[in-house]
Amino acid sequence: MADDPLPSGPRRIVSSSHLAEGPGWESSEFEFGLIIAFHAFTRWTQRCMAAAGMPELSALEILVLHNTNSRDRDKRLSDICFLLNIEDSHTVNYALKKLLRLELLEGRKRGKEVFYRTTATGAALCQSYRRIREQCLLETLPSGEADGAELRRIAAALRALSGQYDQASRAAAAL
Repeated sequence: MADDPLPSGPRRIVSSSHLAEGPGWESSEFEFGLIIAFHAFTRWTQRCMAAAGMPELSALEILVLHNTNSRDRDKRLSDICFLLNIEDSHTVNYALKKLLRLELLEGRKRGKEVFYRTTATGAALCQSYRRIREQCLLETLPSGEADGAELRRIAAALRALSGQYDQASRAAAAL
C-alpha cells in the first residue's frame, strides 16, 4: 500500500488514523502525544496542589497562581493571558476571582487596571507545591534520560510548534 508509512516493516498503530493517512502521519502521533501529556500534566498539577493543601484548585487556577507568583512582580489579566497563551480571558478572570476569594492573591487597582500578586499565603502554597514537586517528580526522573539540556531543547521545540498551531488556528478562523 503506497500510503503505509512503514511498507517493509510492521504496520504502525496510529492513534488518530483518520487524521494520519498518507504524508504527515507523524504529526497525528505528535498531537496524540500532546493530548496524553496534557492530561497527565493537569492531573499531576492538581494532585501536587492537593498534597500541598489546596485540593479545590483546577489546573488553570494552579497555573494562574504560579504565573502570578513568578518573578515576584505584579501582573495584569492581560499579562497572565499573554504569558500562558490563553485567548479566553474570561476563564483566567474567573480563576483570578477564585484565587482572590481564597486569599491566595490580592489585587490593586492602578488607573483602569487591576494588578495581581500573591499573598503570603499564596506564596507559601507555591513553596509547598515546589517541595512536593521536587520530591515526587524531580527526584524520580531517571538521570541521563532527560537532562537539563534535553529538556530545554524540547521546551524550545514546543514553543516553536505552538507558534505553528497559533498560525494554523488563525488560518482556520479565516475560512
